[in-house]
Amino acid sequence: MSETETILAVEEISSSYGSGLVLEDVSLTVGKGEVVGLLGRNGAGKTTTLRSITGVIKPRSGKIEFRGQDITALSDHEISNLGISYVVEERAVFPDLTVEENLRMGGIKQPSGIMTIEEIFEWMPRLDERKELKASKLSGGEQQMLAIGRALRGKTELLLLDEPTEGLAPQIVEDVIDAIERIQEQDIPILVVEQNLNTIFEVADRVFILEQGRNVYEGTVAELRDDTETQQQYLGVGTNPDVEAFD
Repeated sequence: MSETETILAVEEISSSYGSGLVLEDVSLTVGKGEVVGLLGRNGAGKTTTLRSITGVIKPRSGKIEFRGQDITALSDHEISNLGISYVVEERAVFPDLTVEENLRMGGIKQPSGIMTIEEIFEWMPRLDERKELKASKLSGGEQQMLAIGRALRGKTELLLLDEPTEGLAPQIVEDVIDAIERIQEQDIPILVVEQNLNTIFEVADRVFILEQGRNVYEGTVAELRDDTETQQQYLGVGTNPDVEAFD
C-alpha cells in the first residue's frame, strides 16, 4: 500500500449486535483503483464489516478513515453523502418502479454522478432492453446489475459489494465481473465480499480473510492462489482446481 493512495482504512474495529461481539480488532485497507476481496466462511463477519464501514452499525472500538477523514461516528446518511456506495446482498431495488425509474432514483441526491442513465444503458444493454419493466419482474442477475447501475448514478468514490454473484447463472456472473472490471477502469476502488473464489481470483488485487470475526490472512490474489493450505483451512476449498465456492 505504500505506493498506492489509501482510500479506506479500517483500523482494529470491534462491532457487535447487542451484547454479542461479531468483529474483534478487524483491520483492512483499500487503495485507489484497487479491488479488494473480503473472504471467509458464513458467519465470519464479512457483512458486519461492510455495515460497520457504512455506518449501519457503530463499532464499539477502533477507527474507520475514508480519504483521511475519520468517519467512525458519522451516520449512514453522512457516509453515503461522502461517496461510499453499498450494494447489499439482497440487491434492494425498488420493486414497483421500472428499471429506468430505479436508475433515476439513484441520481436524485447527487445528479452529477459518475454515469448517466444513457451511459449505463449503453454499458448494460440488458437493462436497456428491460427499462420499462418493473424491477420485480427482473431476474436475480438483472436486479444485481440494476443495483450496481443505481449506485453508479450517485457520487461513488468507493463501492462496497456484498455477494454480487450469489445465486447467479454463469453468464450473469460474467456480466457482473465485466461490470466490476469497468468500474475499476475508472479508478473507483471496490471492496467486495464474495463466495465464488474464482471470481475473486479474476477481479481482485488483494484479499483479506476473516475467521470468527478476526483477521487471519492478508495477501495478494497471486499469493492466495498458490496458498492451498490457507484456502483449505479458512475457506473450506479442497484441492480440486475446479472448485469455485466455499462454505
